[in-house]
Formats: sequence, C-alpha cells, structure tokens
Amino acid sequence: MSDMRILVVLPVSEEEAQELKETAPQATFMFKALVKDPERIATTPEFELTDEEIAAADIIIGNVPAARLLGAARLKWIQLGSAGADAYVKTGVLGEDVRISNSVGCYGPAVAEHSFALLLSLMKKLYRYEDDQRAHVWGEEGNVSTLDGASVLVMGAGDIGEHFARLCTAMGATCTAYRSHVPTELSDSYRAAFAHTIAGRDALMEALPSSQVVASFLPSTPETKRLVDEEYLAALPRGAYLVNAGRGDLIDYAALKEALEIGALAGAAIDVSDPEPLPDGSPLWDVPNLLITPHVAGFWHLPKTRKLVFLRAKENLAHYLAGEKLVHEVKR
Repeated sequence: MSDMRILVVLPVSEEEAQELKETAPQATFMFKALVKDPERIATTPEFELTDEEIAAADIIIGNVPAARLLGAARLKWIQLGSAGADAYVKTGVLGEDVRISNSVGCYGPAVAEHSFALLLSLMKKLYRYEDDQRAHVWGEEGNVSTLDGASVLVMGAGDIGEHFARLCTAMGATCTAYRSHVPTELSDSYRAAFAHTIAGRDALMEALPSSQVVASFLPSTPETKRLVDEEYLAALPRGAYLVNAGRGDLIDYAALKEALEIGALAGAAIDVSDPEPLPDGSPLWDVPNLLITPHVAGFWHLPKTRKLVFLRAKENLAHYLAGEKLVHEVKR
C-alpha cells in the first residue's frame, strides 16, 4: 500500500523511529512520543492526539484509548504495547476485520518480580519492620513464613505466571498452574516451573485447601470477575497469602477485608484494584496486612520491558507487511 499511514504512540527514540521507518519504507509515519532517553521513562509521556490523526491511521503501534478508536475508519491493525487487550476486543470498539496483536511475553520479568517482592515482604513481615523503622522502634514482629516446601497456586499461567512460578520453584516451592484449559503440549520451561496444571472451578476449589500461596495474573473476563469471593477465601488454609497483579475485578474486596481482619489470611498484596485509582476514602488503605501498589508492576518501570515491547512492534510490523503470521495476535 503506497499511502500506508502508521501512527506510533509507543515511546521510541529517534534511532528506534528510524528502525521502524526502515522496516516500512513505503509508509508515512507519525510519531507522537519521541523521547531522548527511553531508559528513563516509566510510563507513556503526555502528548496530544487528535481524532483526525486516529482516523487517518492504517496501523497503530501502541495503546490509544479504546473508546477513541470508534472513529478509526482506515484502521487495519493495532499493535498494542500492553499484554492485556480486554478493552479492544469488546463488541463495537473495532471492526471485525481489524487485527489486534499484543505484547504478551514482554512483561514476564517485570510483573513477576514485582509480585514476588510483594509476597516476600508479606512472608518476612518486611512491611512491619519498615513501619518500625519510621517509628524508631527496635523490636521483634514474630514468626515469618517460607516458600521452601510451600504449595503455590498460580492463576493465569502464561508468560508472567510462568516467570513467577520459576522464582517460587527456585525457593523450594511446588507450583500448580490454574488455566482456562489444560494444553496438550507443554514446553520444557513450563514443566520445570509447574508440577501440576488444573482447569475448571471444581479443580480450583479442590486445590485451594492445600495452597499456602495464591498469585493471580488472570485477565478480566466474565468468568474471573469476583472469582475470589467469600467461598474462595474460606477454602484457603488459615495463614495463606494472596497476591493479585492481574485485574482488579477478580476480588470481592469486602470478603478480602474481612479475611485479613479476622486473621484467616496472613497477608495479601494487590497491584490492581477496582476501581482504579483506588479512591482516597477506600477502607482498603487501612486493612491490616494488605500491601497496595498502584498498578506499577508493568508499564515501563523496568526499562527492559519497553525495549522488548518496541522489538515486538518492529518484528510484527515486518510480519504484517510480508503477509506473515503476527506474534501473539488476539483471537476475536
């Protein structure tokens, strides 16, 4: 297509912009987030984007708010900078012929390590010692827990979940993967990370009583909404830990608050909430043994992540132009 127009809202350097131009020399590019030092950015820089610019694009690289794509009349493909594509696959957002690919596989180290750090902070009570330090208190905070010999249930065992399981396995834990279905073929790395794979609510509920740790990286779907409810939490062994870095609507927060306050759970950590941002008046801020981070596990707080997202976009641009299969194209 000689008049192909590519809108790039992904933060890129001048050098990276040139790489994209060389990948698609026949296209006209519009770069909205050129940055001098991409290693220093943590999230997308602010920029102005008009409806006319969106409407003129045949290809978009990066995340334009889904609601604004209703007027993207020329759009044929969007390469998302995010792993999640929830908002873009909803009925009516994009035409059925618009292709979507995402950046699954680029966020594993960042989100898994952040979640793992939250878990260890809970298990070793580091957050309490931080409070003691600020209060100038030299004191004991009691017994701690270990991953050595623990059973860890990972809900959402894709790239991020597998990275998380590897960290837990290295500490001596046994990990079980909960997925929407059990695949017939599993990679060697997956088999090394997970001792078991289960699917379905019945199998999930059966696994909970023996799971000292639950970590979720699930997307938002009708099946996952409020999956972690009063019944779910009651099925966990007393003193279990819960970490959620998937989507905020997974949890019934009233049930979580009660489980933490009565000591049924030893601790929980959330990097996502519902709604987001978490309102200033939310009672969750003051729940004991609950760690909250403001959806920062991903984005580009780890510079390596943004670079991987860029490389994915460049790779898929070459595939698209050659009529080849896209990496992680989203099924609709």
